[in-house]
Amino acid sequence: MGDKNPKAYQTRRMTFSACHRLNSPFLSAIENENTYGKCNHINGHGHNYTVKVTLFGEIHPQTGMIMNMTDLKKNMQEAIMKPLDHKNLDADVEYFKLNPSTTENLTVFIWRQMKQVMEKPELLYEVEVHETENNIVSYRGD
Repeated sequence: MGDKNPKAYQTRRMTFSACHRLNSPFLSAIENENTYGKCNHINGHGHNYTVKVTLFGEIHPQTGMIMNMTDLKKNMQEAIMKPLDHKNLDADVEYFKLNPSTTENLTVFIWRQMKQVMEKPELLYEVEVHETENNIVSYRGD
């Protein structure tokens, strides 16, 4: 196998439910309505989000794992489920008071949360959020 341990990608999927209203504090009411359309409805709307967290790293020769899936699950519970599941993103999550709760911003938020809770944050490769089966955003820390 050579001198180096082989590297691989490891992904875990999780789903959560949350509501939000697409509304930017940087836009006027008319600009928000024109930009976000029906997603700007005053009472908001909800989604069943699917999140995929992918790691990339060496397969440990003794354990055969990049990271124990039980640890990854715990990290995702802390970084994703605890702050986001069954929440109003705009009212309950401080980050979205200054950042519109778009799927793009949600994906960045989850990335940052994962980096904070992981023992080896350098393993985090990608966060992918499915707002619907057709609307998907991926982020790799760029």
